[in-house]
Amino acid sequence: MGLFGNWFKGKPQPQDTRPAASTLEYVKPPERSIRYDPGLVASLKDDHSELVAMYGQLGQDVRDGHYQRIPNGLLAFKTRLEAHLLIENVRFYVYLEQALTHDSENMAIIRDFRREMNGIARGVVEFVRRYQQTRVTAANAGDFMREYDEVGKLLVMRIEREEGNLYPLYAP
Repeated sequence: MGLFGNWFKGKPQPQDTRPAASTLEYVKPPERSIRYDPGLVASLKDDHSELVAMYGQLGQDVRDGHYQRIPNGLLAFKTRLEAHLLIENVRFYVYLEQALTHDSENMAIIRDFRREMNGIARGVVEFVRRYQQTRVTAANAGDFMREYDEVGKLLVMRIEREEGNLYPLYAP
């Protein structure tokens, strides 16, 4: 062993102090959950008001012939809508699903709302993308306004249902 053998010879070998695998117990990590936020519903309703105002301004700009404002207006609206949906999905829906986990009737309602909103959101984002790429002009303003009216009706109907039927379920 030479030099190294003599050097380690007198030292005791380190003992493995870990318990045997059969004695280890699994400790479940604490669950992460979304906490109730007493200001959340008011904040989401404020978002709705802001989104409706932003959307209304888009239509007004087209009616007034301010087509150059539309790309930025569409981008701002889409960005604000996505931020709202993110908060709603992460903080609102997840909390409700946690709180109502044993209430199958309300859970079905929540899942339906969530699926419906995801469909509406995809439609809105597609509408925004189309007119960001195509750009609104005097020649296609009529087409824009027809789609704008359809999307607007869906959004308003959804907001009314959400605020009237879903938001009341949010409670501590």
